[in-house]
Amino acid sequence: QVQLVESGGGLVQAGGSLRLSCAASGSIFSSYAMGWYRQAPGKERELVAAISSGGFTSYADSVKGRFTIYRDNVKKTLYLQMNSLKPEDTAIYYCARGVSGSYSSGFGSWGQGTQVTVSS
Repeated sequence: QVQLVESGGGLVQAGGSLRLSCAASGSIFSSYAMGWYRQAPGKERELVAAISSGGFTSYADSVKGRFTIYRDNVKKTLYLQMNSLKPEDTAIYYCARGVSGSYSSGFGSWGQGTQVTVSS
């Protein structure tokens, strides 16, 4: 079993920064790909960023150059550093664990989400 708990969301002005954290427990964290999804009202869920067990990363075009995904395998924590935030980044952000070490295989476990609101 795995439990994922997100934190770090909040209200920020456009151009500001936030760092989201996802604490994992009850799993072999380092063996799995991890990712961040987001969902805004009226829109489909979007994969924002992903990182493989080997440290390879992938980003959605909408956040490339602004967001950075990284992981601390000792602390079993996933992070998403978000810079130069835009109002269109407003969404609930979800931490997800992959079904394997490769993020191309998809994700299966999810956290409860943390709200990010960017004011204009």
